[in-house]
Amino acid sequence: MKNIRNKVKKFFAAVLTAVCVMSFAACGSSDTNTTASGGEATTAASGAKKEIVVLAAASLTDVCGELEKMYEEKNKDIDLVFSYAGSGALQTQIEEGAPADLFISAAKKQMNALKDKSLMKEDTICNLLENKVVLIVPAESTLGLTSFEDMKKDEVKMIGIGELESVPAGQYAKTIFTNLGFWDVVEKKANYGTDVRTVLTWVESGEVDCGVVYATDAYTTDKVKIVAEAPEGSCDKVIYPAGVVGASKNADDATAFLNYLKSDEAMKVFEKYGFVKAE
Repeated sequence: MKNIRNKVKKFFAAVLTAVCVMSFAACGSSDTNTTASGGEATTAASGAKKEIVVLAAASLTDVCGELEKMYEEKNKDIDLVFSYAGSGALQTQIEEGAPADLFISAAKKQMNALKDKSLMKEDTICNLLENKVVLIVPAESTLGLTSFEDMKKDEVKMIGIGELESVPAGQYAKTIFTNLGFWDVVEKKANYGTDVRTVLTWVESGEVDCGVVYATDAYTTDKVKIVAEAPEGSCDKVIYPAGVVGASKNADDATAFLNYLKSDEAMKVFEKYGFVKAE
């Protein structure tokens, strides 16, 4: 009888111990989860940054790289994410619903098309910068080219130009040569790049005899030289409009960054890279 009582006592003692262990584990787990959860929330709250996606013309790559660092240094809660391409390609991305907060185009055409489709916050659109269209050759070129008219020469075999559908620099080039009266000649020699930086690279490497780019692109390298600016009146002014995308989820922060780009501090950086403030 005594043995039975002892066995019963041992059984209940084991059950009680197991229950305590499980309860302790559950409490510990609950505390751990609460702590971890709270820790993650605290980290997220303190460390998360607002991501502002900026779609910008390829010719802005260098200057915006510097402005990005300057702005993020002053605004620790902001993470600027730039995507560079031909303005037409960026326009298409916005039309197709790609995430974007701010658009900086190398021409009014693309911005106006988006505005007409109500895809931009119209009251934010502004003319931000002005650039120049120039003719460049490799730094070691021996062709002796000095003007846009020289594109008619037989020794010029290949001319780098931006794609006509999506690259404003290409569209400006066609307008220039059309107004000068010999686009038909240039068209036969044209090699089309997906953006203006591609054309610049071709000229740097000597893959083409010359190319039409923006002055600011030519200023980024010593591997090319500018031989001429587009003749006066041969094309419209090269204006870079900027504006907040209609579908932006961070419109206020995007507007704040756009206002910074219009500031005197930012304009000094733009001017360093060859841009001027649009009138």
